Amino acid sequence: MLADQFFLIAHEDRTGRSRLHPRATGLGLAAALLGELMLEGRLRVFDGDLYIESRQPPRDSLSHSVLELLIAQPQHREVRTWLAYLSQDAADRVGERLMRSGAVESVTRRRMLSTQTFYMPNNEAQRNAAAWAPMRLANIMVRGMEMSTSDRLLAGLVVATGLTRHVLWDFEVHRHALTQLPTAIGTLPEDFRQLIEQTEASVGSVLAVGRR
Repeated sequence: MLADQFFLIAHEDRTGRSRLHPRATGLGLAAALLGELMLEGRLRVFDGDLYIESRQPPRDSLSHSVLELLIAQPQHREVRTWLAYLSQDAADRVGERLMRSGAVESVTRRRMLSTQTFYMPNNEAQRNAAAWAPMRLANIMVRGMEMSTSDRLLAGLVVATGLTRHVLWDFEVHRHALTQLPTAIGTLPEDFRQLIEQTEASVGSVLAVGRR
């Protein structure tokens, strides 16, 4: 699923650590969770606000719980409000979904005053699958293959959060894909492009505050 793919791209497969500032990763995952509901026709975005198109429960339990949250809080519509809220525990929730599917395992590391849980591939098959996530997206773009809406949205979130160099890491090999990336994102429907724009703005705000 979209958020699973983003998670695997956003985390190092050997250490489980985020390749981005953790808050930027959380915002990207939050956007991907909203994107999953948009791809299933449950949500739309108009002028920076979320609107529920269908209350039919998704088959995925995490998507279902996110939709229920949105339904229960109709007074809150702004995309950026929901990105900030969902980003707080998006990494754990998506990590747990990946763990349930067998894609990763949870690893707890103890520090002097705290513990931290990472969701990471621990065997060869899991590591290969995790490494394939950015390679798959790069391969589609390098070969000029037709991209699904989901993959174009994934590419947009990769750009919005600053993960481009972890997908298209070789300028010479990936030169054509890099030049075509704006076109791939630009051909998305308007509401998907708005989600990407709101995500990029949220990430920018978070990083700007962190630099002060």
